[in-house]
Formats: sequence, C-alpha cells, structure tokens
Amino acid sequence: MENLTTSSVKQNLITDIERRVEDKILEPSNAQLLKKLILNADDDNEAMMIAALGTTYKRTGFHFDKRLEKTNSDIKYFKKNEKLSFITDESKPTHKLIIGDNYEAMQNLLIQYKGQIDVIYIDPPYGKDSLGEFAQTNYNNALTRDNLLSMLYPRLFLAKQLLSENGIILCSIDDRNQAYVKCLFDEVFMEKNHIACFPKKGTGGRQDSKHFAIVHEYILCYARNIDTYKSGRITTITKYKYFDEKKKLHYNLQLLRKWGANSLRINRPNLYYPIYYQVSDNTLSLDRKNNDDIEIYPMLDSKTEGCWRWGKATMKEAFENDLVEVNIKKREYIPYEKIMETPDEPTNKLFTSWIDDIDNTTGASLLKKILPSGLFDYPKAIDLIMRLILMATDKKDVIALDFFAGSGTTGHAVLDLNKNDGGSRQFILCQLNEKTDTTPNGIAYDVTSKRLKRIMTGECYDGSKDFKWIEDNEPYGDNLDVYEIEMVKNNNSSEGKTPFDVIDETLYGQERFNSLREKIDWVCQNFAHTQMFVENDDDWKKRVEELNNATRS
Repeated sequence: MENLTTSSVKQNLITDIERRVEDKILEPSNAQLLKKLILNADDDNEAMMIAALGTTYKRTGFHFDKRLEKTNSDIKYFKKNEKLSFITDESKPTHKLIIGDNYEAMQNLLIQYKGQIDVIYIDPPYGKDSLGEFAQTNYNNALTRDNLLSMLYPRLFLAKQLLSENGIILCSIDDRNQAYVKCLFDEVFMEKNHIACFPKKGTGGRQDSKHFAIVHEYILCYARNIDTYKSGRITTITKYKYFDEKKKLHYNLQLLRKWGANSLRINRPNLYYPIYYQVSDNTLSLDRKNNDDIEIYPMLDSKTEGCWRWGKATMKEAFENDLVEVNIKKREYIPYEKIMETPDEPTNKLFTSWIDDIDNTTGASLLKKILPSGLFDYPKAIDLIMRLILMATDKKDVIALDFFAGSGTTGHAVLDLNKNDGGSRQFILCQLNEKTDTTPNGIAYDVTSKRLKRIMTGECYDGSKDFKWIEDNEPYGDNLDVYEIEMVKNNNSSEGKTPFDVIDETLYGQERFNSLREKIDWVCQNFAHTQMFVENDDDWKKRVEELNNATRS
C-alpha cells in the first residue's frame, strides 16, 4: 500500500514538473534532472523537496536567468537634437525627452539626477513581441517571464539610485505578471518599502480568457525609503480637480449654459441674455464696461440659441463671489460654474487603493485628437498618471521620470497638472526608437516627440496645425530638450573626436569648464559606468544554452 501511495505522489510531482516546462517556467533539461531525482527519491518528503527546487525562492524574490552586465570601451553620452528641441518661454520649466535605450539613458541621468527624482512611473512591455526576437510565449499572447524580469532587474537598480530619499516608484502590470514583478520589486527595493498595490478597473475586458473577461490591472507602489517617506504625500482631495489660490479651496467646473431638456431660448426666453467678459482684468459682468469687453450668449452652436441655467440676479451674485470661470478655446469664450468644496469636507482625504473611476479608452481617444490614428496601441489615460503623481506627492515642483515613455502620456499628464494648479513640475521621458509598420522613423520620432511638440507649442515640427486637439485646447507652453544617445571609444585620440571633445557638460547641468584638465577629470569621474551594458537577446540565449549543456553533461 505504501509503494502505491508513494508512486502516486511522485507521479503527481512529475506531472507538475512537466506543466512548468509547458509554461516555460522550467527549462526541459532542468526538468529531466528533477524527474530523475524524484523517481529515485527514498520517500514522499524527499520527492517533494526535490520538486520544490523547480521553484526555488530566495528571500522574497526568486531565481531567474538574469542578464549579465558587461563593460567595453564605448562611452555612451547625450547629444542634443537641436531640430527637435524648442523653447517657448525661458522662464518656464524645461523638460527632457531622451531617445535611446533606457538603460543607457538612466546611466547618463545618474550623472546629474542621482537621488533627485521624486516620482517614477513605468508601464513596461509585458505583451507578445514586446522585447525582441527572444520574447517567446509562456502563456497565451505574452513573453517569457525570464525575459521580462531580466530586462527589468538592472533598470530597477538604476531607478533606485535616481530616486530621492522621499521618492516613490509606480509600475503598471497585468494580472498574470503582477506576482512575479512584485517579487522583483521586493528584491530590489525591499519588501518593507512596499506601500500599496493598486487594482485598477479597466473597460471592455480581455475576451481571450476562457472563464472571465479580465477588466483589471495593477499598479505597484514602492518608496525609496519607507522610513523617511511622508505618508501625508498621498493625502489630498480626490473629488475636486482644480484649486482656487485665492479661496484656498478645490473645485470642479460645470457648464453654465443649460443642457438637455428645455435648453433652448424658445423654452426659457428669460434666460437668454448676454454677459460680458472684461479682458483687462478677467472679470465678468451683466453690463458692458469697456469697448473691448467680450459679449457672450448661451449658444449651443453658431446658429442655435440656448439659455443660461440662472437668471440675472443669481448670475450677478455668482460673478461677485467669483464662482464663474471662462474657458477660452480658439477665440470661443465658454463660461463654467465653479463647484467649490464645502468647508466641512475633509481636505486631506486619503486616496483609495481601488482605482475605478478612470477610463482606459480615454488615452486612445485623446491621442487620436493629437496624432493620426493607428500609430500607437493602448496609450495610458493622462487622468491615471495625474492621479498617481498626486498620490505620490503634494509638491508642485517635483521631477517625474518615465523610462518606458511610449506615446508620452506621462509628459502630457505633468503639463496638465501644472496648468491646473500652477505647478512647476518637470518631466523626463526615455523612449527607445522602435520602428514599426506605422512608425517607419521610430516611435520616439513619429509619436513621442510629435505629441509633445503639438501640445506644448500648438503646431507640429513642420508648422502644421491640422489636429483636433488644438481646436479645444490652448498649448501648454514650456520648453523641451531632446537628447539622443551617442557612443565614443574611451581611447579615441582623433583630433576633435575624443570623449573630452564630443561630450557636452552643459547637457548635464554643469557649467562649461575653463580648462581641459577640469573637463578630463569630470569625464573620467562620471562616465566610466556608462561603458557598462547588458547582454542582448542573442548573448543571453547563448549563455543560457551553454549552462544547460553543462548541466546535461
């Protein structure tokens, strides 16, 4: 009877080992060795201990085939792209877009920004074909976790060095990879620095699931140092979007013109009358006071007369109490009621960990108004990134980094936050210039840079203004420096081409050096680590195969 029981347990363990091979969690050669050891185990306990080697955990992390960091003679450095960079107002913040591998980008950022980044948000690639030729599937339509984790591992270590002592990092991840990526974050940032894991409700649902339509994802949240991170930074008003500096209260906006039923002049003729916007001091009145006052009627469109929601007495009172705000869009003046928070409402209400009021599809619909459709799949909603930045800190002068920038949503969110509350936040985006059928020049050139140029200046690089976003929005302004990553040999001695000639110290926040000796000392001190690189897919695959062959022999 004992033999039958033991045989059954061993067979179940072997079946589980084979399943791990099918899921590409275990290499076939390692599985063969485990099965052999299980069959020759003295008892069930020993067999189960052997099977556990197939999922060996280390502390709160786990083993996976990490990519190795190597060093060569190539120094990677920033070179400014003058054609893509622009200035709208030198007194406003200057943001950065770095085109190239994010590992090399962060190595260079460490020279200027080590310990200075306040918020990092990333949405790493975890879908099919997101990481190159070696991104084989280990479950329906996705890549090997070894590839995902080994790619993230060295980049998270650089990110940790960039974060300030009070900094915070947030990472979007799907439900299938959340547990594995969390373990990786636990290992790099330490489990004690885990703040929260935010479930986010999506829309539509992934219909390839056999049992349920998956409509959620997760956002991991870690502090650089939980002991110095101030929990008050994740408290703020969640109900109100805008802030009135004079009243020191938050508020929302509601259209002053009536909508829906009985919203035409013929329905409420007494509610159809002009109001006047004083350009000189941005105030409103029921009477014209100056020749340049703007007369505003409650029009549904250029030909359809509507009506206001209030009579003249209520309107006048609202003007006197500064409860009406005019939004100017393409010379169209649209009045809104300011819905203020009440004094008894809490002003430091904790954000909830469950995000269910942000629609994923708004990211795609917004991008279509800025760029031609079909250029970029699944852009994030700017409302989500704005929410996360506000959850991370209540400061208005932070530096936010996104080293998987994609279409540039994080940059857009920072610009919108600054517009809403008068902040001076700065964004730094890193994006590899991946080329696709729809982006022949690469995502960074065809999507990221063009999106930023359009929303910041109101026109594209060719001067065109034929995009819908500008019809309803004023350009954000600010300035953008665009950098590309170049390489130079550390032993290059050609005249004008040495590292000390081609590296521009002013791109790293450094005053220009007065002497060559100072420049040499600075380059030697700061750029040695930029010669380090992470092995590519082919090198990694070759090394793993060599290890497997050694195991077999």
